[in-house]
Amino acid sequence: DTEMGTNKQTCGDKADSVSTLMAESEELSAKISKLSDEIAELSDSVAEIDAAVAEATALRTKEKAKNAVTIEEAKVAQVAVAKAITVLEEFYAGASQATAFTQQDASATFNKPYTGMGGANGGVVGMLEVIQSDFARLESETSTAESEADEEFTRFTDDSSQDKAVKNMDLENKNKDKTTAESDLLSTKKDLEAT
Repeated sequence: DTEMGTNKQTCGDKADSVSTLMAESEELSAKISKLSDEIAELSDSVAEIDAAVAEATALRTKEKAKNAVTIEEAKVAQVAVAKAITVLEEFYAGASQATAFTQQDASATFNKPYTGMGGANGGVVGMLEVIQSDFARLESETSTAESEADEEFTRFTDDSSQDKAVKNMDLENKNKDKTTAESDLLSTKKDLEAT
């Protein structure tokens, strides 16, 4: 009777241990599964961040090159227009004394010296001055846009870098937790077999 009572008690204790170990094993398996899903999610997020940064970098590089060309062309155009204005102003200044093509008896037609059409409504010189100011404005606006785009890109890459660092740290911690849980599960299964 004593032996049967002891065996019954031992059997009950073992059954309780088996139940506890099985519950612990199921809990660890669920934890490992959840951590695996979270790790996969974090890995995808890190990959998305890397892809977004790579795409933004490629776009920024193209935009920067395009803006540099636009700025350089605007500077060259301003210089060219300034030279054209200078040439025209010198021409008009000298045109009032030029008499090479005047006829001797055309005094009624040419009763005053020709000074060009520069003063009427701005004329060609006025138009060139407007074009020159347009190129100056283009250079200024493009430089400003380039600066703003560069600042925005820098903010984006800094934010992405910080977000990636946080996710990588979280990923590292979850991998450690998963490894620990897998080790605990292996130990629990061994205890369960032994029990």
